[in-house]
Parts: sequence; structure tokens; C-alpha cells
Amino acid sequence: MATVPEILVLGSVNRDLIVHAPRLPLPGETLRGQRFGSCLGGKGANQAVAAARLGAKVALAARVGLMENGAAMVEQLRGEGVDTRFVAQPADEVPGVALIVVGAEDAENQIVTVAGSNGTLPLAQVEALELAGLRWLIAQQELPLDSIDRAFERAHAAGVKTLLNAAPYRPGCERLLPRVDVLVVNALEAEALMRTLGGGVADPLSLARALRQHGPAAVLVSLGAQGLCWVDADGPRHVPARSVQAVDTVGAGDTLVGALVTALAEGQPIERALNFAQVAASLAVSRSGVQDAMPRRAEVEPLL
Repeated sequence: MATVPEILVLGSVNRDLIVHAPRLPLPGETLRGQRFGSCLGGKGANQAVAAARLGAKVALAARVGLMENGAAMVEQLRGEGVDTRFVAQPADEVPGVALIVVGAEDAENQIVTVAGSNGTLPLAQVEALELAGLRWLIAQQELPLDSIDRAFERAHAAGVKTLLNAAPYRPGCERLLPRVDVLVVNALEAEALMRTLGGGVADPLSLARALRQHGPAAVLVSLGAQGLCWVDADGPRHVPARSVQAVDTVGAGDTLVGALVTALAEGQPIERALNFAQVAASLAVSRSGVQDAMPRRAEVEPLL
């Protein structure tokens, strides 16, 4: 009998095409790159792999077209310990792709994504998801918002907690907030979401407090090298970042989300859960790559 997952990630699966350059190019500028690589990516796949590496029982609900070697992407997810029973594999669709440039000067990145089969995930697939036994449902915003909205509606009816990583920011995503238990955004996403809701730009803590008034029980704003801030019914918390030499920031946010929901699903106290997530993300940015950089449980625990 298959193990029942405790975490279900509803999300995207991409083939990441990564170019490393001396720095990020200016508009209209051509740079000579240093190296190129490709790997499995997509925010859904990344968060599922991050959680699986940290010991979570995690499944992924996604749509991966079989053209352009999509079957190999699904097999790679299985190899990471991700349950793929809810991954549809249409034969006539192309999987999603992300074009990523990483600058060596500051490890910052620029990303352009093409949705491919991620953009066709239908409501019928959401209706077929088995929610019995789940503790958490996670979603990002590289899928149709209607599908995410219905998944969260079903989750709440089933007593399953929801986490929305509102990335990348998309107009209209504010309608998801009343069904969100934990909202995770970076500072830019928080500002964009607050403007959509009629508010102004403010400091991250004020943004977190304001966003919480629109539905989420808790809001986490990630601040990169400045750590993160968290606001829930017990008030605000700030968790500083560990001091590391940043090599590659791609996937750090996904590692943070995967680690956070792993800790929450285990029932860890919130202070420890936030530290657990921050340590995992710090390890990810100190290495090159996306999923290759994601740490395993034995690497995180000694640093808490």
C-alpha cells in the first residue's frame, strides 16, 4: 500500500536552462557567458523536492507534457522521493521552460518562464485530487489561478491547511487570500500585492501586518540577506539570515517554502520552524544550482 502524503504541492514543473554570466546584462546588451546547464525546475517541483530531501512525505500535483522529454522530468521527481500519482502527462503538450541568467558578481538572477503544460492544468484535475490524510496543500502562481482557488476551497472544506507562495506575482491573486493559512512572499511581491489591494509601499513588517488583514492567518516576507519577518496572531518575529557567501540565489525561496512546510507538518514550534527554513535556504544559496543545491535533513539539523 502506497504511503499517504502529508504535504501536497500543487505546482509547476519546468526544464530550467541556466546561463552563468559575469553579471546580469543591461537592456540591449550582449555578454559572453561563463557556462550553461539545464536541470529540472519549476516552483512546484522545486518545493516538492526541497521538502522530500528534508524528510517530508510529499506528493506533487502537476501537468507535465511528454514532448521535449517530459517523461524524464517526471522520473527525476520520483528519484527524489516525490510521489507523482497526481502528475498528468499529456502526450501532445510541451513542458514548461525557464530561461535563467545568474550573475557572478552578486549571485542575483533574471528569469523568464514559458508556462507550457503548466498553463493548461484544468479544474477537472483539481477535483480529482485525494485530500484525505493531508496536513498541508501548497501552491505557487505558475498555474491557472482558477485551479489554485478551487484547490484551496477543497482543502479548507477538508480541514487541510493551505500555504500560498504568491510568486511570481500575478494580478488577480488577491482573491486567493481569504483561503490562505500561510502567505509567503518576498518584499517585491508583498509590495505588488499590497498595491493591488489599495495600500501603499511600506517596510516589510508593516506589509506583512497589512496583508494579514486580508485573510491569511500568518504572513512571511522573505528578505534575502536580511532574513525574514513573520506575523501571526501572536505578533511579529524577525529571523536574521545566516552569514554565508552567496553563490547562486535561484531556488532559495523554494527551499525556504519546502523547509517551512516540512517543519509545520511535523508540528515544530513556529520559532524552530522559521529557523529550520532559514538554515535550509542559507545552505541552498551557498551552492551552485537549483535542486542540486537543496540540502538534506542531516545537513540542516546540526546548524539549528
